[in-house]
Amino acid sequence: MLGQLLHAQGIESIILERRDRAYVLGRIRAGVLEQTTVDLLEQAGVARRLHREGLVHDGIAVAFGGVGHRIDLRQAAGKSVTIYGQTEVTRDLMEAREAAGLPLVFEAERVSLQDFDTERPVVRYVKDGREHEIRCDIIAGCDGYHGVSRASVPSTAIRTFEREYPFGWLGLLSETPPLADELVYVHHADGFALCSMRSRTRSRYYLQCPLDDRLDNWTDERFWGELKRRLGPLGSDLATGPSIEKSIAPLRSFVAEPMRFGRLFLAGDAAHIVPPTGAKGLNLAASDVHYLSEALGEFYHDKTEAGLEAYSKRALVRIWKAERFSWWMTSLTHTFPQNDAFSCRIQRAELDYLVGSAAAMAALAENYVGLPF
Repeated sequence: MLGQLLHAQGIESIILERRDRAYVLGRIRAGVLEQTTVDLLEQAGVARRLHREGLVHDGIAVAFGGVGHRIDLRQAAGKSVTIYGQTEVTRDLMEAREAAGLPLVFEAERVSLQDFDTERPVVRYVKDGREHEIRCDIIAGCDGYHGVSRASVPSTAIRTFEREYPFGWLGLLSETPPLADELVYVHHADGFALCSMRSRTRSRYYLQCPLDDRLDNWTDERFWGELKRRLGPLGSDLATGPSIEKSIAPLRSFVAEPMRFGRLFLAGDAAHIVPPTGAKGLNLAASDVHYLSEALGEFYHDKTEAGLEAYSKRALVRIWKAERFSWWMTSLTHTFPQNDAFSCRIQRAELDYLVGSAAAMAALAENYVGLPF
């Protein structure tokens, strides 16, 4: 996304990717796009297929006690979200970059960053056994939680904040029609469930599970049976079928501050992680890219570093609000092993208040569809 937005401004960039093309396009990831993310894809010139195939959702459902309660996002917040898989977003961006003949290096190994505290940073990498060196103006570290960018920063220069959750998400992808036209978030005494989709014929479902659970404990039959049990009466029309993919992912909240170190800028999961409950991970990465692309445009065209100097502070304000919302949604809908009877009653009271209060539903909707930049 960043490379495409820079290209639109006439700014040259080189993208290094550790994996091969097939791996990148085979990964199953998020699929809920805020309106601001859709706007960025339009700005990048890659939204044509999204508008043709994406599913616009004006609401979500929150279910508990076997009853679903619809929250009208458009009525409460004046905006909608679009269901379009992150894999498809990546494909559109990669194809646009390749069509424009812009540099994109797959299988870049042993990447190292040097001299980013100077005006001429250096990136070194190995490709097909040969060493390469790039001397550049700026390094954008968009390489995820485990990438080299944040790891290259001296520990004394960065502060991290983290909360781990005592459960994970077991996800299943299937070629089946979705349970409902909109996402369904389910609170159940035995654990959270989410009914989502990637298209009108491909569904994505999640179950809260123990952190030490294993995929080989979950046959398709067991997964569908447990999902139906947590859905209760809402699951009577659930279409089941063979899984295409199953995975277990831990949940964590994580933020690294600041996000600028000289000429090195962190963006996306390199700087922050959210639990997926609030659908904020991909969208936060997009908002980082919005701020950074604007700042780089000012740097090259207006010859000012004011935007670069403000990048970290501007991005972190929105990040922490999304962290708060994702933590809140997770706390609201999941079962925590440490919760006593009082805590469970409070959680139920919070759910009752949410679906019975226009103000509470508006607050959820405002955050779910995405806060403004």
